[in-house]
Amino acid sequence: MIHFVVHEEGDGVGVVVVEGVKSGQALSGWIMEDDKDVEVTAKSDIPIGHKVALRDYKPGDTVIKYGVDIGKVVQPIRKGEHLHVHNVKTKRW
Repeated sequence: MIHFVVHEEGDGVGVVVVEGVKSGQALSGWIMEDDKDVEVTAKSDIPIGHKVALRDYKPGDTVIKYGVDIGKVVQPIRKGEHLHVHNVKTKRW
């Protein structure tokens, strides 16, 4: 079962595509560009459509999704944690 999808190999996040991801759950992901599998353990509950971190981030880091800068990290995020507006902010404002 695929739990999250990643567009490109260099992306630092995957998008959860199933309901009910829970902390501690082993997740299987699919990197679309290379048709490659990736595994991560969820470190928090993550709603469908939200992002899971594929690496550790520190404040000030840039998050890449679909090969594009989607924002700046504002609090530490561990690999497997929920990555959303509570810990990443746009650089536009």
